[in-house]
Amino acid sequence: MVIKMFSVTKQNKLTAESLKEMLSYNKNTGLFTWKIKPSQRSNVGDIAGCSFKGYIYIKIKGQLYAAHRLAWLYVHGVWPSKRLDHKDTVKDHNWIKNLREVTNSENMQNQTKAQHNSKTGLLGVTFHKNTGKYQAQITINGKIKYLGLFITGKLAYNAYLKEKRKLHTTCTL
Repeated sequence: MVIKMFSVTKQNKLTAESLKEMLSYNKNTGLFTWKIKPSQRSNVGDIAGCSFKGYIYIKIKGQLYAAHRLAWLYVHGVWPSKRLDHKDTVKDHNWIKNLREVTNSENMQNQTKAQHNSKTGLLGVTFHKNTGKYQAQITINGKIKYLGLFITGKLAYNAYLKEKRKLHTTCTL
Protein backbone atom coordinates (compact mmCIF):
# COMPACT_ATOMS: atom_id res chain seq x y z
CA MET A 1 0.00 0.00 0.00
CA VAL A 2 1.33 3.42 -0.92
CA ILE A 3 0.34 6.19 1.48
CA LYS A 4 0.55 9.78 0.29
CA MET A 5 1.21 11.99 3.30
CA PHE A 6 -0.38 15.41 3.36
CA SER A 7 1.39 18.58 4.28
CA VAL A 8 -0.45 20.30 7.11
CA THR A 9 -0.60 23.46 5.03
CA LYS A 10 -2.03 21.82 1.90
CA GLN A 11 -5.58 22.84 1.13
CA ASN A 12 -7.73 19.74 0.86
CA LYS A 13 -10.86 19.76 -1.27
CA LEU A 14 -12.81 17.64 1.19
CA THR A 15 -15.03 19.80 3.40
CA ALA A 16 -16.55 19.03 6.79
CA GLU A 17 -19.98 19.09 5.19
CA SER A 18 -19.14 16.52 2.51
CA LEU A 19 -17.31 14.39 5.08
CA LYS A 20 -20.42 14.35 7.31
CA GLU A 21 -22.55 13.26 4.35
CA MET A 22 -20.36 10.17 3.86
CA LEU A 23 -19.21 9.23 7.36
CA SER A 24 -20.35 9.28 10.97
CA TYR A 25 -17.72 9.93 13.63
CA ASN A 26 -17.92 8.81 17.25
CA LYS A 27 -15.95 11.39 19.24
CA ASN A 28 -15.65 8.99 22.20
CA THR A 29 -14.24 5.99 20.32
CA GLY A 30 -12.58 7.82 17.43
CA LEU A 31 -14.17 5.44 14.92
CA PHE A 32 -15.72 6.42 11.61
CA THR A 33 -18.58 4.44 10.06
CA TRP A 34 -19.95 4.70 6.55
CA LYS A 35 -23.29 6.46 5.95
CA ILE A 36 -23.07 5.56 2.26
CA LYS A 37 -21.92 2.44 0.44
CA PRO A 38 -18.37 3.45 -0.47
CA SER A 39 -17.33 0.35 -2.45
CA GLN A 40 -18.33 -3.17 -3.38
CA ARG A 41 -16.47 -4.52 -0.33
CA SER A 42 -17.93 -2.09 2.23
CA ASN A 43 -21.46 -1.41 3.38
CA VAL A 44 -23.39 1.29 5.18
CA GLY A 45 -22.57 1.01 8.90
CA ASP A 46 -19.15 -0.60 8.40
CA ILE A 47 -16.19 0.83 10.26
CA ALA A 48 -14.17 2.89 7.79
CA GLY A 49 -10.44 2.71 7.28
CA CYS A 50 -7.43 0.48 7.29
CA SER A 51 -4.34 0.45 9.45
CA PHE A 52 -0.89 1.33 8.10
CA LYS A 53 2.13 1.76 10.40
CA GLY A 54 -0.24 2.17 13.33
CA TYR A 55 -2.32 4.98 11.83
CA ILE A 56 -5.83 4.59 10.40
CA TYR A 57 -6.39 5.79 6.82
CA ILE A 58 -9.72 6.22 5.08
CA LYS A 59 -10.14 6.30 1.31
CA ILE A 60 -12.66 8.88 0.15
CA LYS A 61 -13.28 9.36 -3.57
CA GLY A 62 -9.92 7.78 -4.44
CA GLN A 63 -7.91 9.85 -1.93
CA LEU A 64 -6.43 8.50 1.32
CA TYR A 65 -6.83 10.60 4.46
CA ALA A 66 -5.44 10.05 7.95
CA ALA A 67 -8.41 9.38 10.24
CA HIS A 68 -7.07 11.65 12.99
CA ARG A 69 -7.02 14.58 10.55
CA LEU A 70 -10.55 13.70 9.40
CA ALA A 71 -11.66 13.64 13.05
CA TRP A 72 -10.35 17.18 13.49
CA LEU A 73 -12.14 18.35 10.34
CA TYR A 74 -15.36 16.60 11.40
CA VAL A 75 -15.46 18.18 14.87
CA HIS A 76 -13.89 21.62 14.24
CA GLY A 77 -15.09 22.19 10.67
CA VAL A 78 -11.60 23.07 9.41
CA TRP A 79 -8.44 21.18 8.57
CA PRO A 80 -5.80 21.34 11.31
CA SER A 81 -3.31 24.14 10.69
CA LYS A 82 -0.47 22.26 12.45
CA ARG A 83 0.48 18.68 13.13
CA LEU A 84 -1.89 16.57 15.19
CA ASP A 85 -0.51 14.79 18.23
CA HIS A 86 -2.10 11.79 19.92
CA LYS A 87 -1.76 12.74 23.61
CA ASP A 88 -1.54 9.10 24.69
CA THR A 89 0.99 8.41 21.87
CA VAL A 90 -1.16 5.57 20.44
CA LYS A 91 -1.49 6.24 16.72
CA ASP A 92 -4.97 4.77 16.21
CA HIS A 93 -6.62 6.38 19.24
CA ASN A 94 -8.51 9.03 17.30
CA TRP A 95 -11.10 10.26 19.79
CA ILE A 96 -11.15 14.03 19.68
CA LYS A 97 -10.06 14.58 23.33
CA ASN A 98 -6.89 12.62 22.54
CA LEU A 99 -5.93 14.90 19.63
CA ARG A 100 -4.23 18.28 19.82
CA GLU A 101 -2.60 20.64 17.35
CA VAL A 102 1.14 20.99 17.93
CA THR A 103 4.27 22.19 16.20
CA ASN A 104 6.79 19.60 15.03
CA SER A 105 8.96 20.45 18.04
CA GLU A 106 6.05 19.95 20.45
CA ASN A 107 5.18 16.68 18.73
CA MET A 108 8.71 15.42 19.33
CA GLN A 109 8.40 16.36 23.03
CA ASN A 110 5.70 13.71 23.40
CA GLN A 111 8.15 10.97 22.48
CA THR A 112 7.96 8.24 25.13
CA LYS A 113 10.38 5.62 23.83
CA ALA A 114 13.99 5.66 22.73
CA GLN A 115 14.71 5.50 19.01
CA HIS A 116 14.92 1.97 17.61
CA ASN A 117 18.70 2.29 17.15
CA SER A 118 19.40 3.45 20.72
CA LYS A 119 22.15 1.38 22.33
CA THR A 120 20.86 2.03 25.87
CA GLY A 121 17.18 1.66 25.06
CA LEU A 122 16.54 4.70 27.27
CA LEU A 123 15.10 7.97 26.04
CA GLY A 124 17.60 10.83 26.47
CA VAL A 125 20.46 8.53 27.54
CA THR A 126 23.64 7.50 25.74
CA PHE A 127 26.66 5.55 26.94
CA HIS A 128 29.76 7.73 27.26
CA LYS A 129 32.64 5.42 26.26
CA ASN A 130 35.48 7.64 27.55
CA THR A 131 34.17 7.63 31.12
CA GLY A 132 32.22 4.37 31.17
CA LYS A 133 29.20 6.31 32.43
CA TYR A 134 25.77 7.16 31.10
CA GLN A 135 25.12 10.63 29.73
CA ALA A 136 21.73 12.34 29.91
CA GLN A 137 20.77 15.19 27.62
CA ILE A 138 17.60 16.82 26.39
CA THR A 139 16.71 18.96 23.39
CA ILE A 140 14.73 22.14 23.88
CA ASN A 141 14.04 24.66 21.11
CA GLY A 142 16.52 22.85 18.85
CA LYS A 143 19.37 23.12 21.38
CA ILE A 144 20.87 20.22 23.32
CA LYS A 145 21.07 20.69 27.09
CA TYR A 146 23.64 18.49 28.84
CA LEU A 147 22.30 16.99 32.08
CA GLY A 148 25.36 15.14 33.32
CA LEU A 149 27.09 11.78 33.59
CA PHE A 150 25.68 9.04 35.78
CA ILE A 151 26.89 5.67 37.08
CA THR A 152 23.82 3.82 35.79
CA GLY A 153 21.49 4.25 32.87
CA LYS A 154 18.54 4.35 35.27
CA LEU A 155 20.00 7.36 37.12
CA ALA A 156 20.63 9.15 33.82
CA TYR A 157 17.09 8.36 32.65
CA ASN A 158 15.60 9.67 35.91
CA ALA A 159 17.53 12.94 35.47
CA TYR A 160 16.25 13.15 31.89
CA LEU A 161 12.64 12.54 32.97
CA LYS A 162 12.82 15.20 35.68
CA GLU A 163 14.04 17.78 33.16
CA LYS A 164 11.61 16.61 30.46
CA ARG A 165 8.66 17.17 32.77
CA LYS A 166 9.86 20.73 33.42
CA LEU A 167 10.84 21.74 29.88
CA HIS A 168 8.60 19.81 27.49
CA THR A 169 5.13 21.32 27.72
CA THR A 170 3.47 18.50 25.75
CA CYS A 171 5.23 15.69 27.65
CA THR A 172 2.91 12.94 28.86
CA LEU A 173 5.48 10.93 30.86
